[in-house]
Amino acid sequence: MKTNDILYKIQKALNLSQKEMLEAYKLTEYKIEASHLDSLLKRRQDEGSKLCSYEELGVFLDGFVILKRGPSPKKNDDVVELTNNLILKKLRIALELKEAETEIIFSLGEAELSKQQLASLFRKEGHKNFKECSDELLTAFLDGLDEFHFVGEVE
Repeated sequence: MKTNDILYKIQKALNLSQKEMLEAYKLTEYKIEASHLDSLLKRRQDEGSKLCSYEELGVFLDGFVILKRGPSPKKNDDVVELTNNLILKKLRIALELKEAETEIIFSLGEAELSKQQLASLFRKEGHKNFKECSDELLTAFLDGLDEFHFVGEVE
């Protein structure tokens, strides 16, 4: 899945304003201009669209976790490859999603997972029960997240 699509789907699903997104970047001390963020959120076919790097997506997710949960007491400066599993994990942490809510989100995205399959997505890579999150599963999660938050806003 393209990084621009992921950033766009997160922004739409959670109804994030430009100000909130810029604040998330600021919390990680990453310098980004509002105009550049706008170009990252444009569709590839739109004029002025720019490619979102894995670094820009990862930094946003780190900042989003800080924005929603506050800074982590244990600072980890290790550089880690951004994978679909890590994207899921960071969103789950930022949104404080419980297992049941995560199950609902996947099902709203039309992906039915057992408790074991769900847990395997959040295991450390290398664990015997680790399951790699496919682009299809990440898309289902982001689509379900959009539906999940829409329902929460209506109630």
